[in-house]
Amino acid sequence: MTSHWEDFYATHLPPNCFEDNRSLLKEFCDRHYKLKSPIVLVTSGGTTVPLEHNTVRFVDNFSAGNRGSASAEYFLEHGYAVIFMHRSKSLEPFSRHFTGQQLLDMLELHEEGMSTTITVKPDSVDVLAPVLDKYKNAQETHRMLYITFTSVVDYMWLLRAACESLAPFERNAVLFLAAAVSDFYVPQDEMPTHKIQSGHGAPTISLQLVPKMLAPLVSLWVPHAYVVSFKLETDEALLIAKSRESLNKYKHKLVIANILQTRKNRVVFVTPSSNYEIVLTKDQALSGLEIEEPIVADVWARDAGRLPRYVTAFLQGVEPGPEVLAAAQSAQSSVVV
Repeated sequence: MTSHWEDFYATHLPPNCFEDNRSLLKEFCDRHYKLKSPIVLVTSGGTTVPLEHNTVRFVDNFSAGNRGSASAEYFLEHGYAVIFMHRSKSLEPFSRHFTGQQLLDMLELHEEGMSTTITVKPDSVDVLAPVLDKYKNAQETHRMLYITFTSVVDYMWLLRAACESLAPFERNAVLFLAAAVSDFYVPQDEMPTHKIQSGHGAPTISLQLVPKMLAPLVSLWVPHAYVVSFKLETDEALLIAKSRESLNKYKHKLVIANILQTRKNRVVFVTPSSNYEIVLTKDQALSGLEIEEPIVADVWARDAGRLPRYVTAFLQGVEPGPEVLAAAQSAQSSVVV
């Protein structure tokens, strides 16, 4: 039986450093509320399901945080303040461009006597400089807040705390819920304290359904915000029906639906009254265009149309590229950007 969301919070303790994170969220939101900034919460990466209180074993999913981390960058380009709530050690905005040893390979050491300097290789400057410039701008303007989670319980507590701080923004807030949240979990009162011992034989683990937090989020926590959820399926036949079922049940604004195998170059926008595709051509994908750019442009265009005039004017001061402008003018039909 599905646990009620209030029961979930009543029976699961908040994560370590929860109050510190809650304070960071409030401080960040208070600052941008006074500045009348549009604001977005981007959730990103997967959640774990611990199998023990002193966790050694856990259930995880494959999400690395590609969509969320890329989208956060594009929201910044459109003038939003961004709360980036992500899985610990998943991909993050800006640093995502340099995975593995790429960044170290761009650097050179120079030793002269007792002093050592580090420089960027000449052929890497054009790659590193634009990313570094955008990162520095986000830091200097205080428009990015990083909040991390690991388990599904961490995520639930932090999501509610973020909504508490976002509530005063009303229609000036967007929730872009791209995290891959676990559907099942082991309740804390059914979890062993210590590591499950293999010598005792194969364990029997009973999983419960995770409460769907879209219900209180949309109806109680941030009822005026523009809420975007995601739907990932492996069966094309279920994609639209499941997305519309979610919209009908939770009454939010938009579901961005995708199929596992084609999620990097095709998504379907499902609203209460329509659905249409955004598809990258092969040439666009090869050129380095990321589908998150037109995705965010579309959300920006929808959101800007319903924000107060002062925020709309602020957003219109942003000068996106031609691909973004084309995507923002998407018709209610199949779209190739």
